Amino acid sequence: MKTEEVWIEDDVVVPESALLRVERNTGYGSVPGLDDEELADPAELERQVMLEEWGPVLAIPIRWDRPVIRPNIDENNELDWGPFATVDFDRLRPPYASAFRLARELQEELRNALIMLSVVGERLTVDDRAEVLRLLQVFRMDLDDFDDFNRWAYARWYLRASKLRRRIRGLRRAAHRTRRDEGDV
Repeated sequence: MKTEEVWIEDDVVVPESALLRVERNTGYGSVPGLDDEELADPAELERQVMLEEWGPVLAIPIRWDRPVIRPNIDENNELDWGPFATVDFDRLRPPYASAFRLARELQEELRNALIMLSVVGERLTVDDRAEVLRLLQVFRMDLDDFDDFNRWAYARWYLRASKLRRRIRGLRRAAHRTRRDEGDV
């Protein structure tokens, strides 16, 4: 059988368990001479550590050409469009905005295609590049007619970039024409 120790304090018999004090641990320790209220909040410490670890990633510039209207996320982690899924929204939204947005997206694709064109072009001499362009523009040669892979890749990326340029130009003309017809300009 277990025996319980008894303490006597101020002529009162007190069992041992009542004399024990429960100390709450904050999880981050303490600094001698400072109250816990004077220490930094644990959430603030976590924020400082996250900023230090993720600072270089957060400093990378990003492009903000996303649409202004974004849906809310409800408690079930599903999209909640609210009033933006109504007929009024479609009626009030300008129709040329989508053409400009598509042109911006295609501009990004064109940028990537031009980068690939320059990378592939480095594998060819200047004369080879000129020859490929001449075959494409003058003789309307098909991609399957190129035997050399580097020439084929250069022709492919050149044709892709040309197609994207034409499409962007057409979208911008149509969007400006729509904007002018509506009297916005």
